[in-house]
Amino acid sequence: MTRLSLNSVKAQRYDPVAHGIGVLHIGLGAFHRAHQAVCTDDALAAHGGDWRISAVSLRSVETVDALAAQDGLYTLIERGAEGDHARVIAAISETLAAARGIAPVLDRLADPAVKVVTLTVTEKAYGIDRAAMDIDPEHAAVAHDLAHPDAPQGVLGLLVLGLKQRRAEGHPPPAILCCDNLPDNGALLRAGVVGFARRCDPELADWIAAEVAFPASMVDRITPAATEETVALAARLTDLEDPAAIETEPFFQWVIEDHFPLGRPAWEAGGAIFAPDVAPFERMKLRMLNGAHSLIAYAGFLSGHVYVRDAMADAPLAALVDRHMRAAAATVGSLDGIDLDAYRVALIQRFANPAIAHQTYQIAMDGSEKIPQRIFAPALDALAAGQDLAPFAFAVAAWLRYARGQAEDGTAYALRDPREAELTAAAQGDAAQVVQAMAALPGLFPDPLKGDFLTIIEERLHVMLTDGMAAAIAAEAA
Repeated sequence: MTRLSLNSVKAQRYDPVAHGIGVLHIGLGAFHRAHQAVCTDDALAAHGGDWRISAVSLRSVETVDALAAQDGLYTLIERGAEGDHARVIAAISETLAAARGIAPVLDRLADPAVKVVTLTVTEKAYGIDRAAMDIDPEHAAVAHDLAHPDAPQGVLGLLVLGLKQRRAEGHPPPAILCCDNLPDNGALLRAGVVGFARRCDPELADWIAAEVAFPASMVDRITPAATEETVALAARLTDLEDPAAIETEPFFQWVIEDHFPLGRPAWEAGGAIFAPDVAPFERMKLRMLNGAHSLIAYAGFLSGHVYVRDAMADAPLAALVDRHMRAAAATVGSLDGIDLDAYRVALIQRFANPAIAHQTYQIAMDGSEKIPQRIFAPALDALAAGQDLAPFAFAVAAWLRYARGQAEDGTAYALRDPREAELTAAAQGDAAQVVQAMAALPGLFPDPLKGDFLTIIEERLHVMLTDGMAAAIAAEAA
């Protein structure tokens, strides 16, 4: 079978080689290739311009090499109730592996042709203290890069060094667009970059604070990890070999604050929405979609459901998911043009999509980074409004049970969390011991939630520990 390449693709909606690089993306994972790159592909097809992507992987090299071998092209498979649809995405012009050396990445950051930098590196990679709106000096990558600012390994150190080089060469800075699930992600990333620069070069920090745009964004597209089946399906649909093929759902959403001083791709051609305030959309998605996803991940995984679609076929668990979304919606407030009830119904349908094999274990990782904005934030608002806390307490209890690192049959599993060791240690013992130990961990439970909310969590966790997760789900749904 012929390998996917520019020569093997019979027709493209535009000539990729006729367009230069204008976007640098950091975090070359499946989500970027199912989301921002697809939207950029649509923008290039509709309006042209030098907006192809230089895509950087901070750690791995496999995807970098796979894409390099096929001219940056890859197959995107959209899987929905109406069947599977494949298309070739040509928005990525080059791939860079930072693990092999950061010089090419810094050169691209300093390149005046690069007008936008986008990021999808996951919540835990940034090393930013949300409460302090500053860097977390204890974060491994941040600590390394503060000690070795000219040889960074983390995203903040890399951005600061690249901006330093760009300023030294007299070029205006690019807009830096965070596309990770972080609350107020533009302001948060700005605080992290400026805070890091402040420790190394105060004058540079002042320049960044005054000159660099950090627009906020909200992203949404369920993208499971690619498997051998993904690659085989791509071959059946295209008659081409593509080890870098990915699959995703038909749904796509990208809400962006339109603040790009040097210009940007015409992302609206791919369905992006530009809004003066992204926060309401972000709050809706984090609390309703991501919060329910976390509930499914922990309760679903521990009750034997490998995929989200399997969890949604479990009637009692699906009822709890629906309850959680309703409770979360009550904390969101009104959004112009958005029907939250219709959004909830659409989410349930998306979660139940039988064609999407999204693993609960994949979603369960990095809980300590996700729970604060997905569960604690709406719980705080619900507490202040006198609303029912049980939906949020059940989700937290499921996470605490998951943090033990051991399934009900005794099988051990890795939490894959930056605080794994302390979480696992705190999660041992009976329900009361676990809740108290977890609540005592620094920077996790907000103080207002350390009252009656802990009692409600303890009650749910007790059932999970004594009767099992399936029984706890059934009892809660009843």
